[in-house]
Amino acid sequence: MLVLFDIDGTLLHTQGAGRESTRDAMIEVFGTCSTIESHKFGGKTDWYTLIELLTPHGITPQQIADRMSHYDQVVGRHLERIIAGRSAAPLPGALEAVQTLRSRPDVVLGIVTGNCISTAKIKLRAAGFDPAWFAIGAYGSEAIERDHLTPIALQRAMDYSRRHFHPDQTVVIGDTVADIQCGRVIGARVIAVATGHNTRDELIAAQPDHLLEDLTTLLKVL
Repeated sequence: MLVLFDIDGTLLHTQGAGRESTRDAMIEVFGTCSTIESHKFGGKTDWYTLIELLTPHGITPQQIADRMSHYDQVVGRHLERIIAGRSAAPLPGALEAVQTLRSRPDVVLGIVTGNCISTAKIKLRAAGFDPAWFAIGAYGSEAIERDHLTPIALQRAMDYSRRHFHPDQTVVIGDTVADIQCGRVIGARVIAVATGHNTRDELIAAQPDHLLEDLTTLLKVL
């Protein structure tokens, strides 16, 4: 079985460190943070967020693409500094669920997140997760649309394990409607968790296979 986790609002919270590091990195790389303080991040890739915020300031999608690799490094540096003073923590049941699943030889764990590669790993470590527990990942600095990340993750998982994962052997777990949608792209079973950006009613309307209050009951539905 392949189990793909979102990060923010699903596995952990960082108490605003992500928004603050994004603001500082945008100013350093692009010269403006636009309307970052009111921006809604839920379910979006960092790349998409930059396009939303920067194109009104005359910065083109191609200019953003050309600087994504550099931006990834810069935002990671800022987050490393900022998160040291915050109480990043795993959400209920998250750490226990991941530790149990990673001990199972029939399970491959992965990450599908809107975070850049650098910030994903920093957030995981800050909340007590070892990034090495997740064999593969697909990140928000690799594609503009979140729907493009699950196919990347699925292919990487098959390359890593040299196994083919059928849709009924693949599970996507997240806290937003976008997580549900990107799971459907690869035909995966989708588990939504009501610990993040979308309300229960919004998640129910998107029709996940399961809706959990938190990850304390995840193992019962896998």
